[in-house]
Amino acid sequence: MDVVISNCVFTLSTEKPRALAEAARVLRPDGRFGISDVLAEPGLDPARRAEAEHAVGCPVGTLTAAQYRDQLLAAGFVNTAIIPTRPLTEGLYSAIVQATTPRSDDAAPST
Repeated sequence: MDVVISNCVFTLSTEKPRALAEAARVLRPDGRFGISDVLAEPGLDPARRAEAEHAVGCPVGTLTAAQYRDQLLAAGFVNTAIIPTRPLTEGLYSAIVQATTPRSDDAAPST
């Protein structure tokens, strides 16, 4: 695939690392990953976080931007960017998450 796109679905996954690894696996070298998702502010008290997740309909659990970036890198993505878009409720916000898969030697221009 050339592109993986999603709108607030990855946050619902009970196996986020596996879902991200699968997205990386199906993308061609230099493929693009671009999603909208719900993220948590770092340091949010677990009880408050669960309450906020319930309020916005994310019952499985949200990640912080740092956790998301770490999981993207662990899945094999590069060139990650996480761009906050708007607050949803206290402690949670929506964001655009972007990354690419590495270029392969085959994708490099021949000389």
